Amino acid sequence: MTIDIRNTILLAGAFLLLFAIGELLYHKLKVKAELSRKFVHILTGFLTMLFPPLIDNHWLVLALCSSFLLILLVSMRFGLLPSINAVNRKTVGSILYPIIVYGCYLIFNHYQNYLFYYIPILILAIADPMAELVGKSLPYGKYKVLGHTKTIMGSTAFFITATITSFVILQLNTEAAYTSTLLIATATGLVTTVAEGLGQKGYDNITIPGSAVVLLYLFIKNTDLLEVIPN
Repeated sequence: MTIDIRNTILLAGAFLLLFAIGELLYHKLKVKAELSRKFVHILTGFLTMLFPPLIDNHWLVLALCSSFLLILLVSMRFGLLPSINAVNRKTVGSILYPIIVYGCYLIFNHYQNYLFYYIPILILAIADPMAELVGKSLPYGKYKVLGHTKTIMGSTAFFITATITSFVILQLNTEAAYTSTLLIATATGLVTTVAEGLGQKGYDNITIPGSAVVLLYLFIKNTDLLEVIPN
């Protein structure tokens, strides 16, 4: 058994354990589905951070993501995994999650640049649930986007979290100057905040990381930052 296959199996076991913990929270501790779903969402994002260093074969990542996509589809069809699916709104977010993870991995693998993976996925994992939690806890400054209600507090929480997340990753993984990483991080925070507002019914799981990847690509390819951001 190769190291990649072993790591893939270990990661699959970790995801299954995470799903089991989510079900325990929902059934035994009576945690609301919205919260158990957010718990699984965030921890899934952190677990997927292990894909680039532990798996060097995109086919194995495809197999891992496809298997969990199948599990999620079956669970929705037969009313399983209520800790993820029993929310009072129509959303395809959980279905799109493994798809965008594999997509970002492919881009990272092609360019051999961790930024294309870590920044989009971590923003999705951290900033997205943060916006919802803050927006519901402090529902001030309500406004409409494509017929859906958003709050200034929620959008601000997303922007701040996305900007800080991007800045930290850029500082840790590049040799760019402080001002350059602050510029890229702020732009990434702004663009992904707009993308979060436009992505409804779970489609923000595509618009958020997708917009981050496009922006990072434009910065890397069309500015002198190409020399300091590793390929």
